[in-house]
Amino acid sequence: MMRLFKGGTVVSGRGTKRADVLIDGEKIVQVGRNIIAPNAQVIDVTGMLLLPGFIDAHTHFDLDVCNTTTADDFTSGSRAALRGGTTTVVDFACPNKGETLHDGLKLWHKKADGKTYCDYGFHMTIDDWNETIEREIDDMYAEGISSFKMYMTYPAMMLGDELMYCALKKLKEKGGLCGVHCENSGVIDALIKEKKARNLNRVSCHPETRPDYLEAEAVSRLLRIAQAVDIPVVIVHLTNAAALKEAEAARKRGQKVYVETCPQYLVLDDSVYYNPDYLEAAKYVCSPPIRKISDQKALWGALRRGEIQTVSTDHCSFTLAQKEAGRHDFTAIPGGIPGVETRGELIYTAGVTTRKISLATMCKVLSENPAKLYGMFPRKGVIAKGADADIVVYDPQADHVIRAEDMVSQADYNPYEGFVTRGSIAQVWLRGSLAVERGRVIAGCNGVYIPRGKNSL
Repeated sequence: MMRLFKGGTVVSGRGTKRADVLIDGEKIVQVGRNIIAPNAQVIDVTGMLLLPGFIDAHTHFDLDVCNTTTADDFTSGSRAALRGGTTTVVDFACPNKGETLHDGLKLWHKKADGKTYCDYGFHMTIDDWNETIEREIDDMYAEGISSFKMYMTYPAMMLGDELMYCALKKLKEKGGLCGVHCENSGVIDALIKEKKARNLNRVSCHPETRPDYLEAEAVSRLLRIAQAVDIPVVIVHLTNAAALKEAEAARKRGQKVYVETCPQYLVLDDSVYYNPDYLEAAKYVCSPPIRKISDQKALWGALRRGEIQTVSTDHCSFTLAQKEAGRHDFTAIPGGIPGVETRGELIYTAGVTTRKISLATMCKVLSENPAKLYGMFPRKGVIAKGADADIVVYDPQADHVIRAEDMVSQADYNPYEGFVTRGSIAQVWLRGSLAVERGRVIAGCNGVYIPRGKNSL
């Protein structure tokens, strides 16, 4: 069926323009002024912004962690994502130590296939390195997986410097891309032991044992390892000014460095951890922790200058009952917060309407750049002829208040409770079909697996 979007403003990474958009079935077939298509259904989007479907390249659905499982599986998590304008997620397939990459991929397909509302792909987590895993890397590319993740913290998942170097050498052979969680695990563990030796157990111990400079140190170390290999890397969920400076220094050496940040680091600050109410503070426990207002400002500036390429969510949701597990041991608080449902409206409100960033930058960091970085462009990430008809219709006049009771995520709280948005998402179209109408998800589990190619950013 042909549909013609008339009267809207199309947003791209280059800017905005008044244009009609004609779609036929799942694809965009024409973008331009005064398109005439007598047989098309006309969709009046006068006064609306038309953005490419958002891509969230950092989610954790149906993940076993901290002796529990995330509140959102692929069904509820992708439904929340779609409601928030995200038409594609890239989740992390996580084999357990001792398992093969094939084991992890098979499990994640079982979790997601036929159960997902938006389109989806997988990064592959490398939490061990041996000859078997090295041989499997070729197979992952054949399965449409061109990006990987490694950890510099969490004993069950982290690799030491030597194995990280070896893994990066193999990925370089294939032209692959690796994102890395950067924190100094050894010193964090020592700081935790010191807190516990003094019987200190407040939620505020979480950020105090994971300070910004230990993130910056790990970023520096990663980038020196990447320099030895001569490979581009992605620093995921970067939180602070000190870590940004390490990325800047590497770029000045001639290295290619990609940076991702998240909404929680752009709109919240570390005062959330000092609420005397345990659960109110525990809601915000995530790693790395939320930082200071000065770090917020540094991140917005880096986004404006193009030094941060993507804004993902690190959506890793838990209920308040699950957060209760750490009341007597702050290290047992499940780490993660919900985010897929509110990302677009938060970035538009806190970034675009305050002129911290432009609409074009918002389009880049939410859609275009992740599509390019993770091998989905130009199928995804752009409103252009030949692309999937993934379209977010944004109404700049429809302000609303974020409330947990309105969310479809299975988390029973929202970290942005009471936040007043400027405008809101009026519609979401997934591959040419109306999926969300004024906050109501009307689509079913129609998401498809997206095999991905190589980075083109």
